[in-house]
Amino acid sequence: MKMSQNTPDKDDQTSTNKKIISLPISRVRLIMKSSPDVSSINQDALFLTTKATELFVQHLALASFNNGSGKESNSLSYSDLANTAEETETFHFLTDILPKKILARDYLQSLEQMQEDDADF
Repeated sequence: MKMSQNTPDKDDQTSTNKKIISLPISRVRLIMKSSPDVSSINQDALFLTTKATELFVQHLALASFNNGSGKESNSLSYSDLANTAEETETFHFLTDILPKKILARDYLQSLEQMQEDDADF
């Protein structure tokens, strides 16, 4: 007995899933497989991970846009993302990935100050 009449076949499901998400599934699969703990990836898990990643990026971008300086110019900058990561508790785990930019001269001054402070002790 063939049950394909009641359930959509895999090709139809795959094409429907591709229309729902905009991130490339092959890249997400590659990132997931880079973990030594992952041996195989279920298609449903891959789809859900891709969709969740897409929604997270949209949420981060929207929060950064609303809290940033881009409203006037209708743009989103790196500094908006970095500020959101630093100032919003939900995104605080991203501060290592999205650090605030610092000029080289400011960094060197900070480094000199830290060395002077260490020398005092």
